[in-house]
Amino acid sequence: MAAAKSKSEPTRILVLGGGYVGLYTAYGLQKMLRANEASVTVVDPQPHMTYAPFLPEAAAGAIEPRHVVVPLRRVLKRCHVLTARVTKIENEKKSVTVEAADGHIEQLGYDILVVALGAVARILPIPGLVEEGIAFKTIGEAIYLRNHIMTKLDEAASTLDPELRKRLLTFTVVGGGFAGIEALAELEDMTRFAVENYYPNIKVSDIRWVLVEAAGRILPEVRETLGVYTVEQLEKRGIEVYLSTAAKSFENGHVVLSDGTEFDTDTIIWTAGVKANPVLANSDLPLDKRGRLEATAAMQVVGHPDVWTAGDNAAIPDLSRTEQDPTATCPPNAQHAVRQARLLAKNIIKVLRGGKPKDYYHKNLGAVASLGLHKGVADALNLKIKGFPAWLFHRAYHLKAMPTWNRRIRILFDWILGGLFRREVISLGQINNPKDEFTRVSKS
Repeated sequence: MAAAKSKSEPTRILVLGGGYVGLYTAYGLQKMLRANEASVTVVDPQPHMTYAPFLPEAAAGAIEPRHVVVPLRRVLKRCHVLTARVTKIENEKKSVTVEAADGHIEQLGYDILVVALGAVARILPIPGLVEEGIAFKTIGEAIYLRNHIMTKLDEAASTLDPELRKRLLTFTVVGGGFAGIEALAELEDMTRFAVENYYPNIKVSDIRWVLVEAAGRILPEVRETLGVYTVEQLEKRGIEVYLSTAAKSFENGHVVLSDGTEFDTDTIIWTAGVKANPVLANSDLPLDKRGRLEATAAMQVVGHPDVWTAGDNAAIPDLSRTEQDPTATCPPNAQHAVRQARLLAKNIIKVLRGGKPKDYYHKNLGAVASLGLHKGVADALNLKIKGFPAWLFHRAYHLKAMPTWNRRIRILFDWILGGLFRREVISLGQINNPKDEFTRVSKS
């Protein structure tokens, strides 16, 4: 059981999740809280926050992977950071059950709870998906994909089997949202650069990149004309785009699509949507039909004023659209998560000191997407921007949004060095199986 708090102790604030919402909320609280007013504990399975919009560039070698993550303990110096995974929420008992990094189970008590568990990859019941696919949500997955793809180029350059070579050089991305399109564009750019400069026995035309999207368009966050433009640009680069097409099977790397198309591949990147963290279902808090916490516009969980939420795991009314659609909720993107978190910290302080929270209102300013080096699209401030200007806008916007000046400066220098000396595309495949060589030597 969680220990009860004595009246003389500070208010216990427990933040579940160290992503956009968790980091920014805890950071805001530690700046505004008075001495001994409250204690803040942040719980997350990882000791860092990942800035997801930079994952494609980290995977493609344009940015050092360590620079797109923010160490929680370094930034949240006045908070207690616990590396653990949340398994159960019992608000009636003011208790959260977590599994710590060493495997032991612990109950944490609280007075104020912030649920910022975010979203996880949405897995569909497609044969072979779990065995063959890899998501693109964490820095570990980005590093793995970079090394995996470069290893496939190495293997293709050395094999004498034409069918194996074809399979090794076929790369598949499922999902046409921002994550899928940016990952596809950056990684295709990387393979093209690598082949043109370092693999004389592989032609660019030998490489096959395939995009599969079940909907009839890509990038639903931008106007349809920009989605059409993006498809045209991808196809000009030789990328095969299958719209209104579902994946039926991935068994043993054999891809079967709903239109009858079949091919073999060793690389399946799954970016087909996300869902609210399933831990929420193991709680006594109200959920909507999509498994998200039902929340007020002030970001308090409905019926539970001591529980706050924001980000991808929260159904927060979108006040900028409720006149047209009374059921509209804020879309799950970084733009809303960061702004919600900043207001969330202020709201908690207000309520803690006897005030009333403020409703969250933010009109979406637009969206930007990178399509690889010097290429992009942007639908922002009622403007359609394409090509190099959109790419610059994308970099400027996300550099500004990146938490801490430390990370911003490091990323800026990565870009400068990349411009002077070109990107690093070397394979570090041993990272994926570090014990292989040690095991091989032990048997010799």
